Parts: sequence; C-alpha cells; structure tokens
Amino acid sequence: MSCANTNLPEYMIGNLREKIPVSQKIHVQVGDTPKHNILHSTSIRYQPFCQNCRTLLIWKIKYNMQLHSWPIRLWWSIFLLLAITPSYAATPLTLNEALRLAAIHSPALADVIAQERGANAALTTAQAYPNPDLQIGAGRSLSKHIGIPNGHTSVASLSQLVELPSVRAARRQGAEAGFTASEAVVSDARINLRASVTQAYFDVLRRQEEVKLATVNHELLMQIRDRVKLKVKVGESPRFELVKAEVEVLAAKSAVKSAELRITQGRDRLRALIGAPLAGNFKVAQEKLLPPDLPELEELRKDLLERQPLLKVADAQTRRAQARVQLERNLRYPQPTISVGSFQDPDWKQWQVGVTLPLPLWNRRQGPIGEAVAGFDRAVAEKQQASINLLGVLDQAYGRYKIAKNQVLIFETDLMHDAENAMKVAEAAYRYGERGILDFLDAQRVLRTTRLDYLNARYELQAALIEIARLRAFPPNAGEAL
Repeated sequence: MSCANTNLPEYMIGNLREKIPVSQKIHVQVGDTPKHNILHSTSIRYQPFCQNCRTLLIWKIKYNMQLHSWPIRLWWSIFLLLAITPSYAATPLTLNEALRLAAIHSPALADVIAQERGANAALTTAQAYPNPDLQIGAGRSLSKHIGIPNGHTSVASLSQLVELPSVRAARRQGAEAGFTASEAVVSDARINLRASVTQAYFDVLRRQEEVKLATVNHELLMQIRDRVKLKVKVGESPRFELVKAEVEVLAAKSAVKSAELRITQGRDRLRALIGAPLAGNFKVAQEKLLPPDLPELEELRKDLLERQPLLKVADAQTRRAQARVQLERNLRYPQPTISVGSFQDPDWKQWQVGVTLPLPLWNRRQGPIGEAVAGFDRAVAEKQQASINLLGVLDQAYGRYKIAKNQVLIFETDLMHDAENAMKVAEAAYRYGERGILDFLDAQRVLRTTRLDYLNARYELQAALIEIARLRAFPPNAGEAL
C-alpha cells in the first residue's frame, strides 16, 4: 500500500517493526498510574498505514505521553492535596484552642520564659566559685660575677581567691530572689495572656452578635419599606413616609457594614494575641458566658493579696534589694588571696607561700552601700504602690461588675419585654391605620437600641468578670492550656 509519508527521518523510524491491525483502537494511558485508576486516555482510530507511518504514529503517541504526564500529574496532586487538607477557616475556633495556640505561639510569653531561663543561669553563676590564677614564666639568666654560671630561669605560681561565706550567701540570696521574681513574672504573663485572649475572644463573639442584630434590623426595615411602598402605590400613605423608610433602610445597611468591619478588627486583635497563623475570615465558636456570681469584695481582696503574681514580683525584688545591701556591706571586709609558687635560678630554687589582703583604707564602699540602701527603699515603696494600684483596679472592676450585672437584670426583667410589646403595638396600630410610619419606625428604633444595649451590658459584665479573674490569679483548671 502506498503512502505519502515515505520520507521520514531515521530517528523517527528506529528499529520498531510492529504490525498494528487495521481499524484498531489504541488506548494510551497518560501517566504511570495503575490501570484501574487511569487519569486520562486517548482513543485514536486510523486507517491502514505503511510501516514508516505506523512508526511515526507510535512515536507521536509516546511523545504526547511524555509531554502531558507531568502537568496532569501535577494538577491531580494539587486536587488531592486540597481534598485532604482540613479547612481551618470552616472550623470555628474554640476558646480552649485559642488559649492552646497562644501558649505555643505567643512571642510575649516566649520572652518572659527566656528571661526566666536567664535568671536560672544567673543563680548558677552566683553559686559558682572563683577560678584560680596560674602564672608560668621562663627566661635566661646572665651572670656578671665570676664563678656564677649562666643558665635558664623559670617561675610558676598558683593563686586562689577565698570568698567569705557571708559574701557568697548574700550573692546567692540575691540570685534566688531574682529567680523567684522571674517565675512570678512568667505566671503573671500567663494570666495576662489568658485574660487578654479570653477578652478578645468574647469581643469577637460580641461583634458577631452585633452583625446578627444589625442584619435582622435591616431585614425588618426592608419589610417595613416594602409595606410603605405598597401603601404609597395604592395611595393610602404619602410619599414622605416612603422617603423616611428608605432613609432608615440605608442607615441599617450602613450599620451592618460597620458591624462587619468591627468583626474584622476583633479578629485581627485576637490573631495578634495568639501569634499563630489563622485564616482571615475565621469564626469563633459560641462559648458559655462566665457565671455572674462573685463573692464579696473583701474576699476578692484577700484572694488578690495572696495570689497576685505582681505582688510576688514586688516582694521578690524587695528581698533581692535587701540581699544586695547585705552583699555590699559584707564586701567591706577583705577577702584573702592565697598563692603558692616557685622561682628557680641556675644555681638555686625558691618556694613561696603567701596571702594577699586588700586594705580598706581609701575606699570603704560607702558609695555602693548607699546605692544599695536607696534601691532597697525604692523596692519597698514600689511594693506598697503595687498593692495599692492592684486593690484600686480591683475596686474599679468590681464596680463595673455591679453596674453591668444590675443593667443585665433590668433588661431581662423589664426593658426587653416592654420594648418588644411596644413594637408589637406600634406595628398593629400602623397596620390598621391608627399610627403613622414615624411612630412605627420610632418603636422599631427603640427595640433595636434596647437589644443592642442589652448585648453591650452582657459583654460588659463578661469584661468585668475576666478582669476580676485576672486580678484574683487563680491557677488554670485541669485540661486548660493557660
């Protein structure tokens, strides 16, 4: 059989001499997957060719397999990766998970933990003994007298500072107080991080509920607008009422957008506190609000004075300053340095044992002692000021707690019920023509404001409870990260 494709290069023809049956379907598997999981296949129906054309067809098929296998394999891999990768954006973030992520990724917490390790290293330094000093020397001796030979000389000595026990004890006490202070700083950082993350978490919940309220209000106003539009169309209401309803709808739409922006701001703050990469549109799961019942103020003050880490830090800093005063005073007494050495000439060798004592004649450490005493007085004053400040913050938080609790009680017992009844009455009066659109919109606005104020009162109560819990500094419960 003749064919037009007779002039083919030798590298296309090769040595392949298969005979392909006429009108056979060739199924080409793209990629190297098993036959039961074929990604793509190509079917080619052809007419009889000569040997050279059959060789060219097979070469083209093999070339296309090599050309398309990697892109298809790549797209299939991306598809599988997207299919098996969990979607963190679709999974709501729980409070416990947020605290766990903050404990792992928070740079502020990592900073104070590193400071604690540094304080532990300082304690090791304070307990260490001073190193001895070794002196070795050699030279040549040239004699100027007859009968004394020339030769080599050498010197070797070893000296050791002997610290007084009172100096070592004072330095160790200061380092131990510093380590205790660093431990209290870490505890305070954990408590503050827990309170900040919890507060930011509830703030996002608050913003999400604000969006729901704003959306419901917007939908309600659109329904009112549609009713007014229908009444204006049939001539039962003046056009002014439609204009007023349109204005209210636009204001409600703007409120929805503002609430959505506040959600974004709350998410950004929570993401910054956690320090972990989170999706841009992540949502937080609904959590139970903290119980509103607290003990009396005197018991809260007692808890603060017993557990607050900042007071422990101030107390440790005071003991550290006192140890420094004692150290500076003990350093007035001379600390001996014992030395042992030998000196060798060509004709004789000398051994020496000595003790070196500094004489406190000109410098009796009045300056360092005065600085240490001033530092101690400052530490005592700061401790007292810290106690006063914390008690003041507790009093303010307790006052906010009482106000918010009273507001929530008023909303739940009277205001919410009255606002909803007023809305129903105004709606019925407007429907039967007894009141105008302005009265209806005013009642709707009162209900919206009451709901928003009730929401704010609830979360103001939560903010006060979180602040009081931070000041009381109770340890985390079992299973909690912070």
